[in-house]
Amino acid sequence: MSITATLDGVAVTTQANVYFDGKCISHNVQFADGVKKSVGVILPASLTFNTGAPEKMEGVAGSCRVRLKGEREWKTYGAGETFAVPPDSSFDIEVTDAYHYICHYG
Repeated sequence: MSITATLDGVAVTTQANVYFDGKCISHNVQFADGVKKSVGVILPASLTFNTGAPEKMEGVAGSCRVRLKGEREWKTYGAGETFAVPPDSSFDIEVTDAYHYICHYG
């Protein structure tokens, strides 16, 4: 899979979303057709995220280990790889170096 390097024709929310005491920072982007995504970075940490909508996480740089809710095994994802999280669920993520991502909602 190729890595998304730019997002053209979007509106960017300039105030950052800051989670987990600054361990995850993202910005919301919206396309002209109404599609919303977020672009961010997770700094070294072990975190648990909850989801409302389904999410597809696209790695842009770095790597992470992920365990989806209900699973026992961890899987590793790097740049150019994606993982999907169902709606109303959660996932654990471990990052040892900065993990840059695009989160695709829906």
